[in-house]
This record gives sequence, C-alpha cells and structure tokens, in this order.
Amino acid sequence: MSTYRNFTVETDADGIALVTWDMPEKSMNVFTMEVMDEIEKIVDATVADSAVKGVVFTSGKSSFSGGADLTMIKSMFSMLEEEKARDPQGAAKKLFDAAGRMSWLWRKIETNGKPWVSAINGTCMGGAFELSLACHGRVAASSKSVKIALPEVKVGIFPGAGGTQRVPRLANAQDALQMMTTGQSLTAQRAKAMGLVHQVVEPAELVNAAKQMIKDGLKPVAPWDEKGFKAPGGGVWTPAAAQLFPAAPAILRRETGGNYPGALAILKCVYEGLQLPFDTALKVEQRYFTEILQTTEAFSMIRSLFVSMQELGKGARRPAGVPKAEFRHVGVVGAGFMGASIAYVTAAAGIPVTLIDQTQEAADKGKSVSEKLVADSIGKGRMTKEEGEKLLSLITPTPDYSALSDAGFVVEAVFEDRAVKKAVIEQVEAVIPQTAVFASNTSTLPITGLAENSRRPDQFIGVHFFSPVEKMMLTEVILGEKSGDRALATALDYVAAIKKTPIVVNDTRGFYVNRCVFRYINEAYDMLIEGVPAAMIENAAKMAGMPVGPLSLNDEVAVDLSQKIMKASIADLGPNAVKIEHMALIDQMVDVFDRRGRKNGKGFYEYPAKPAKKYLWPELKTLYPQKKAEEIDVNTLKQRLLVTIALEAARTMEEGIVTDPREADVGSILGFGFAPYTGGTLSYIDGMGVKKFVELCEKLASASGDHFKPTELLKDMAAKGETFYGRFDPYGEGKRAA
Repeated sequence: MSTYRNFTVETDADGIALVTWDMPEKSMNVFTMEVMDEIEKIVDATVADSAVKGVVFTSGKSSFSGGADLTMIKSMFSMLEEEKARDPQGAAKKLFDAAGRMSWLWRKIETNGKPWVSAINGTCMGGAFELSLACHGRVAASSKSVKIALPEVKVGIFPGAGGTQRVPRLANAQDALQMMTTGQSLTAQRAKAMGLVHQVVEPAELVNAAKQMIKDGLKPVAPWDEKGFKAPGGGVWTPAAAQLFPAAPAILRRETGGNYPGALAILKCVYEGLQLPFDTALKVEQRYFTEILQTTEAFSMIRSLFVSMQELGKGARRPAGVPKAEFRHVGVVGAGFMGASIAYVTAAAGIPVTLIDQTQEAADKGKSVSEKLVADSIGKGRMTKEEGEKLLSLITPTPDYSALSDAGFVVEAVFEDRAVKKAVIEQVEAVIPQTAVFASNTSTLPITGLAENSRRPDQFIGVHFFSPVEKMMLTEVILGEKSGDRALATALDYVAAIKKTPIVVNDTRGFYVNRCVFRYINEAYDMLIEGVPAAMIENAAKMAGMPVGPLSLNDEVAVDLSQKIMKASIADLGPNAVKIEHMALIDQMVDVFDRRGRKNGKGFYEYPAKPAKKYLWPELKTLYPQKKAEEIDVNTLKQRLLVTIALEAARTMEEGIVTDPREADVGSILGFGFAPYTGGTLSYIDGMGVKKFVELCEKLASASGDHFKPTELLKDMAAKGETFYGRFDPYGEGKRAA
C-alpha cells in the first residue's frame, strides 16, 4: 500500500487496516487539501485491496482533530474573492463545488462497501466529527479530554459536511438542533446517550474495541441507507415534530436576535433534509452552506474568531528574534480578588507563583480564592482532587518581598492608586533579578507614567486582565513609551502560557477595551436622560447582539467606579472631559440613592435574594420625563449602541493606540462581547462599508449629538473606498505597536 505524509496504514492478520492520522510538525491534526486527498487515496486503496476487511480510523496524537486548517479556510475566501472579480456567475458554482468536497468524500467512505470505525480520542471537532459520523461505527475513549462538538455556528457557519443530516438521523431532532445551534461540546458519555457514538471504552482499549466491532460483523451500511429507515422520533411529520419545528425559529430568535444566518440555516437543513432521500438532503445542505459562506457574518466571524484569534494566540505580534521566555517562578503582588485570580490562572498553567500582600493574613486570604475555585472545579468534575492539590501547592502566600529574588516575571495587581503602585514597584525592583520583567495590571492608569517609578523602564509593561480572570480569555498587553522588545515578548509568552489571547495596545487612558466599554455605557446615559425607557435600552442592546445591556454592564463594573473614573478624568483633563448631565446622573445614583451596582445589591437594577432574578430599578423612570415607547425607533437605538463603540475603536486606530485591526476586533468580542456576528468593531465598519458607516455617523450626529461625528480618518477612507483591513494590513510589514 502507498505511503502517505499525514497517515500510516497498517493491516493486521485479521485484515483490519489501522489508519493513524499524525500530521508531521503539528500539535493537532487539521484538515488541509492534502489531508483530504490522502484520505481519498486511502479509501480507494482499501477498497481495491481484497485483503482488507475493514478500516479503523484514529489519531496518533493526544487529540483526534480540531477540524479545518486556517489556510484552507483562508484559501476558500480568497478563491471566492478572485472568482467574483473574474467571473461573478461562475463564482458561486466554484464555491459550491469547494464547499461540497468534504461532504462527498465522507459520503464516499460511508458507501465504500467495507466497514469503517472511528476511534475517537481527545478533541474531535467539526469536520473530524462529521467524518466519524460517516463511519459505520464510532468508539470514544472514556477520558475527560474527549470533547465532541460541531462548533461551526460559533464562527458564523454551520456543520456543512453532512453534520446537519447525520446528527438528526442518529439523535432526536430537539437534541440535534440544540447541539448544532449552540455549538456545545459533548462528553463521550453524553454523545453515547444521544446515540452519536456506539461505545465508550478505556483509552487503552480504544483501538482494540474499534477492531472488535469489525470482527463482530459490523455492517458497512449507514442506517439511513437501509430500506424502511425512520429518524428517531419519526421525522418531521409527527405530533412531537409539530410541537418542535414551529417553536424552534422563535426560540432561536430569542437567543440570537436573528443576527446569525448560520444558525437559522441549521434549522432549514434539518427540517428540509429529514423529508428527503439522504443524497438529496446532502445537496440541500451543500446549497445552504454555499449561501452562508457568502454572507458578511460568516466572512467576518471566521476571520476574527477563527483566523485572527489563532494568529494572535500563536504570537502574531511577538517581536522576532527574542528567545522564548521560560517561567520557573512568577510573582503576583496584591492578593485582592484580581491578584488572587491571576495567581490561580498562573498555577493552573503549572507555574510556581508567589502571592504577596502586606500581611500573611491578607496573602492567605488571597490563596483562599484559589482554594474556592479548585473546590468548585472538583465539585463539578472538571478537576480531580490530586490535580487540585497540585495546583494549590504551586501558590505560596507571603508578605515577604525577598521571596521574589528569583522570579523572572512579576505582576503587580494592587489598588488603582499611583502612590500605592509606586511603593510596590520600588519594593519589587529592590529584590528581583536584573533580567526580570515587571508587569502592572492596571485598568486605567497610563503605563508610561507608572514606568517613571521604575529603574528599568525598558523591562516595564502593562498586562491588563479582565474580571473574572479565570473565565475571561482576553488580556491587553500595554506598551509604555520605553517598553522594550524583550518585555513585550515575555508578556506575550506569559499570556500564551496561561492560555489567554493577547492584544497589544499603546499607552492611553483606558487603553482600548475600557474606552469602548465606557462609550457603550455613556450612550445608555444619554438615552436615559432623553427619556428612553430603561427596558428599551437594555432590550435594544441585546437585539443588536450585545450579551448584556449597558445598564446591566455598568452595575457589574460598579456605578461608583464610573463616578471615580469620571472625577479623575475631570481632574486630569478639565471640566469638558465628562458631560455635565452624565456626572449629575451618576452623582445622584451614588451620593443620593447609594446605588453602587451589583456589589451593594442595588444599581440600575435591583438584586433580590436568590433564586429571584434581578430587575430594573422601578424608580429609574422618575429621574427623567419618559418618552412613549411607540415614539422611539428601536433600530436607531441599536445603531447608536453599536456605532458609538465602533467609532471609538476607529479613534484608537487613528491615534495609533491599536495598530492591528485583528486586535481591535478580537479585543472587542473577547473583552466585552461586542456583537460577535459582526466580527468585531472594525469588521462591523468594513462589513457595512466605510462610506455607508460615515453616512450613518453623520445621520446619528445630527439627531443624537456631536460625539457621533465621523473622524478625519474615516472620512478619508470613505473618499478613497478603503477598508481597515486594507489600509492597516495586518499581514504587511512586520507589525509592532510603536
């Protein structure tokens, strides 16, 4: 049998060919055109070889496969762009054929006449699980690392290689729709309960169990290719389906605001496909997949949430030529909630960490945050007792700064006060090695100013975490004026080690994310003052695709923190830095009504004792004369909330605070959930077209205030027909925030 670059094929004495997928120089198997060509050759070779009785398909790595490769996704979009320019009529047909390549290859496996069994270890996502579904048998390892999912909807598309047809023919339609429209991960046990895998076995027995299925006479025919097949629950024309399918689009709209074409296409594929012969159903899926691939949402989401996120996670902004940092000991100074959580994620990455505070009691209290997080993880089965004990053993709480004498990287997470931070910087620098890098976790204070307290400003940098640290995937790495390449490289290596996604920004008040967040919240203040009912503000935000309304977000951030930031802005920048009406509203909320947000149980919302849910403070409507809901255009509210954020993102590019559009987009989605279907703040502008965005800004400025006026950069780009990804090409010359 032939040799392959990505696979080995070994046939045993029983005539069972073991196909092991193990791509060279890659940590995880992914689908490329070469991989698919080799799979097709393997199908042809095993069918032609009479000695082969069946095939077991498995991975030689700790995971099965994460799905499609970045380059394959990129090439599909670039091919579409080129074809549209050359032959607009033929472009869709070419895309249709490219979109169907994987689907019909999996169908070829399913109908090859010899039994195939997929032996699933570790992560099995997207096209890899669709390949497994096309096999006649599926065996999964019982280990916790097994995660089975069809997560395509999260990047704007849907399972287009047979997923929408095979899943609802194996599991009941309701479970199938839930799995695919949310992109949720399944454990091996849950997948078996749904009917998606046949067996769950000990990892060591995985291949043997898969081979045994073939020895036991596994039929090389899919259930839906058998005469008289009926889908679980009886298909579409049953009383149960009559309850499910009319409600499904309404439930989807409630959850997504109708903003995700890929999610709606899943419903269409399942509903239509279950009424058709299987090959026709696959063609219907292929048509919908081709249609969705051509949407702005799919292009923008795939670019930001798949391509850019992976590129940034792999160090796209890391300076070249700086050796990779090894973290043998990290220091965290400040054992409050943020510092304690930073210590937790550092230890969770297997790095020994010293947690420092003023007293032993305060440091111990910080470690107790980790103890609680570990206990919760053990209770939910996400961590074993031994793993929890090992993690906690890596955290050493102490008031003694000399414990940092061999720390290569130190994160300062003390109170947002220049004097406090100055004292900490001096105490830390007195003991750490000359080569150590110092990172300040500040959310508001400019890094350049803090670095003036440092004896080595080139080794001083900002690393801004978001709360809750253990859940939020983003960190902002902030360059002071004197931060050097090694400081940047070390900070990015640390962020990679703790498995978070970094964006690199230049120094300014509020950096990038907080500037955008406070624009969002300020727009809600304007709306409240205008008399827009609070419920309309919150609902319009969710309809626009935001995960939480701006008033709810302000409660989470803390209303009195908004007051402090506003007062600091006025002190530093003068009285015009904050609208008088905004200051009056927040002063009234905090000083008159003592409504400080969730933390004191009352802000823009009321927070009754659980299990009761929070609700908007009824007295909000007495603060300003209320407009009638029917007099307010909801679409305008939606536009105002998204445009004000996107406009601020554009300003940060114009000011050189953010220099890479990928970081503006990824940062806005991971940092505060900016409508993910847009692909992020700058993709929202590019997707609409800069000219159209400028026109919208001018329209909103005339109706809602000068803060909507488009910037000079935007007007210039509109006149030249440019995009952010064209003008600030992230793949141009070597990029570094300057």
